[in-house]
Amino acid sequence: MHSICFQATGVPRSNYIFDSCSPALAISKPINLRFCGLRKEAFGFSGLTHSSSGRVRFSSRGHSKKVSASAESNGSPPKSFDYDLIIIGAGVGGHGAALHAVEKGLKTAIIEGDVVGGTCVNRGCVPSKALLAVSGKMRELQSEHHMKALGLQVSAAGYDRQGVADHANNLASKIRSNLTNSMKALGVDILTGVGTIVGPQKVKYGKVGFPDNIVTAKNIIIATGSVPFVPKGIEVDGKTVITSDHALKLESVPDWIAIVGSGYIGLEFSDVYTALGSEVTFIEALDQLMPGFDPEIGKLAQRVLINPRKIDYHTGVFATKITPAKDGKPVIIELIDAKTKEPKDTLEVDAALIATGRAPFTNGLGLENVNVVTQRGFVPVDERMQVIDTNGNLVPHLYCIGDANGKMMLAHAASAQGISVVEQVTGRDHVLNHLSIPAACFTHPEISMVGLTEPQAREKAQKEGFEVGVAKTSFKANTKALAENEGEGLAKLIYRPDNGEILGVHIFGLHAADLIHEASNAIALGTRIQDIKFAVHAHPTLSEVLDELFKSAKVKAAALSHGPVSEPVAV
Repeated sequence: MHSICFQATGVPRSNYIFDSCSPALAISKPINLRFCGLRKEAFGFSGLTHSSSGRVRFSSRGHSKKVSASAESNGSPPKSFDYDLIIIGAGVGGHGAALHAVEKGLKTAIIEGDVVGGTCVNRGCVPSKALLAVSGKMRELQSEHHMKALGLQVSAAGYDRQGVADHANNLASKIRSNLTNSMKALGVDILTGVGTIVGPQKVKYGKVGFPDNIVTAKNIIIATGSVPFVPKGIEVDGKTVITSDHALKLESVPDWIAIVGSGYIGLEFSDVYTALGSEVTFIEALDQLMPGFDPEIGKLAQRVLINPRKIDYHTGVFATKITPAKDGKPVIIELIDAKTKEPKDTLEVDAALIATGRAPFTNGLGLENVNVVTQRGFVPVDERMQVIDTNGNLVPHLYCIGDANGKMMLAHAASAQGISVVEQVTGRDHVLNHLSIPAACFTHPEISMVGLTEPQAREKAQKEGFEVGVAKTSFKANTKALAENEGEGLAKLIYRPDNGEILGVHIFGLHAADLIHEASNAIALGTRIQDIKFAVHAHPTLSEVLDELFKSAKVKAAALSHGPVSEPVAV
């Protein structure tokens, strides 16, 4: 897998990772989350305002790497351009970059070979949230204890599978249409076809069986995203052995489904399937479920999301072979020990969902024409998302954002990276702080996080010589959570007592995905705990969970007179 660093780590997407040198290789290390970061235009709102995502550092210093001249051998750059900016890929990252480019006055085109919206809108975060909305309602209606506590009486809850599937599909269609219309209304040219780089500042695109078109641009952004990764030995038939792409269509609700991988994709689908009546078996390569989450949060989440539900699990095992159901036989899963590689068990289930992460979709981009070679499928980039060639030099005017570069596999991270690139090409140096980018898992209750986990923070502290403080608050002490009869939850703050710097925040509980942004914005702006303690929160609201969390932190007196923790923010 690509190297894990503090700037790029998050909660794992799965326990497997695509390796371009050995496409079938499964490596038991976590990779990152991907969630939706749609701008408001996706929901039919007009008018553009810009706010920076993540910490911005303004600097007059130039790039540290040399600019590559190797691309010149593939043809000279054009003297005039069709566009100021061409974006290859119309997912959330490409859409965010395109809208910001128009806002900055750039003539912009976006090339899309499939459908506008990419994975997030069509096969990811958008339809999955529709399914999770249904599972949340079902859980509430099915909980006799919960309803009785509120004084409510509800008859047996049921659902129409096709109606649920239609809800997810209709939502994706609506958002896709709004994305398309928003770009067209703002003057972004949508070019249909597969985009390929043919030389410096030059791209061809076209459909199979039709002549290619060649367009030029002063700058090019690669935003091609990712696809589901299926390890060697697993046969996907789209019916009984499926990926998340198939599962989101909800063509069936099996009685018993195995989910390979207990990262956020697996967790979310376990929430959906168990709410709709399925029994679930997790297959996890590492020794514990939910690897990569803060361990304390993961332990609580397992107690609430796994143990009381119709879920069992096998940890420390690989699924080396999965055969689809056929001829009256069930899906057969062969397991081996992850360490010894000895046969461990054989499972027979009704269906299997492969939630083993995603692989970058970068084949056929023509990167060889600008002397670039991918690393395990990912396009190498620097901290400003500028592409790096085989000699370690920066390729002029070529950038890569989102899942294709592997820095942080989150849809809203892709959008933030795209906005950062547009800032750079319009004359403002901009470096995105990935530690300020939040992530969330939309189970019931939700999990959210930003920054470092406690083990990561302690490792960093040991290397750099500072202490780590930890503060916690419970949802059981929050009036709003108790009014909702949803007191199960915990918020955790990881910080530096010597200067009040926020290192990480992790939340498990009601609306955790919404609550995390106060913490992520504080990290982005360099706000210290001793300052944010004075922020006022409406009462009674869930936001008071964060209020109490910051107030409970113990910052040393000497830090109170210190200046800002981080560099000033450029406005």
